[in-house]
Amino acid sequence: MFQYISFRAGVAAVLSLLITVFFGKSLINVLHKKQVGEYIRDLGLEGQLQKKGTPTMGGIIIIAAILIPTLLMAKLDNVYVMLLIATTIWLGLIGFLDDYIKIFRKNKEGLAGRFKIVGQVSIGLIVGLTLYFNEHVVIRERNPAALTSVELNQTSGGLKTEMDVKSTKTTVPFLKDNEFDYHSLTPWLEKSYTWIIYTLVVILIVVAVSNGANITDGIDGLAAGTSAIIGLTLAILAYLSGRVDFSNYLNIMYIPNLGELVIFCTAFVGACLGFLWYNAFPAQVFMGDTGSLSLGGIIAVLAFAVRKELMIPILCGIFLVENISVILQVSYFKYTKKKYGEGRRILLMSPLHHHYQKQNIHESKIVTRFWIVGILLAIVTLAILKLR
Repeated sequence: MFQYISFRAGVAAVLSLLITVFFGKSLINVLHKKQVGEYIRDLGLEGQLQKKGTPTMGGIIIIAAILIPTLLMAKLDNVYVMLLIATTIWLGLIGFLDDYIKIFRKNKEGLAGRFKIVGQVSIGLIVGLTLYFNEHVVIRERNPAALTSVELNQTSGGLKTEMDVKSTKTTVPFLKDNEFDYHSLTPWLEKSYTWIIYTLVVILIVVAVSNGANITDGIDGLAAGTSAIIGLTLAILAYLSGRVDFSNYLNIMYIPNLGELVIFCTAFVGACLGFLWYNAFPAQVFMGDTGSLSLGGIIAVLAFAVRKELMIPILCGIFLVENISVILQVSYFKYTKKKYGEGRRILLMSPLHHHYQKQNIHESKIVTRFWIVGILLAIVTLAILKLR
């Protein structure tokens, strides 16, 4: 049974779910004893001050629940699996350091923003260079030199009609064949320089999505539930693109060696759902930056691995809107303060979920509605995969 990816993926999902549910309570007790409580600023939101002292750094159990099943069930010689393990650990450590400074050093600002960015850029650089240069990161394309005559292929052996090639092609809806090559961004440069553009795009998206997840983690269950929806969608895409039969039937890009990534994806989804057991309203534990930074980074790298990163604005629409709401609010406030001497706001409060809280909508209802929007965005992402 263990030779089947679907079986190992199912075991990984169940195992990660059980780890978070059964060991989550023990972690909460330890955090209570260590007085690892969340610092709450009074923003005038209903029920906000009641959360003061709620244990944070719960992202530790999410990371453990992702890594343990992956190490047990996945093939560790797979470049995609190793890249995601490295991303999880790296961003988890950055988030842990940020939480540690906030709680134990009593510095509410946490890790300086420039150090966070350096850490995110570093993992983005590693991911970009690995995906571009590693010999096992390929796609299967039709061989233009192949003989088109069936009779010639049968009589002379012919040439392979398909071959594995290094490529910077990715998937994007509405274009011919649903494919886009990063080299087309710089046609005046030699193809050997495409790695620079590709790596910069990887860094940009890793930083944006990890920060988007971090900003979204503002009310109980929002980041974990949204991440689970996105992770499940990426698991489906990885499974379809990692199998010759399904990719041929659906006429989508086949990516050799990608199938093992499904195991990581299901462990990711199981960890997020298991964490909701304690993080749903009223939350018994918060994930902190330890969890939110790693969740966002994982999603970004998964999207690049399955070559669906240009669909992130749709799939990760919740993260995107949360990010934009903060950028617009801050920019407009600074602009109006400079022009009129008094800062004005677009929203009652940013990020967007706080705007709805200010309208006296209960946070559990806000979270549920955001989840519904996230599910709709996931369905749209899967549906437009075939639009050409």
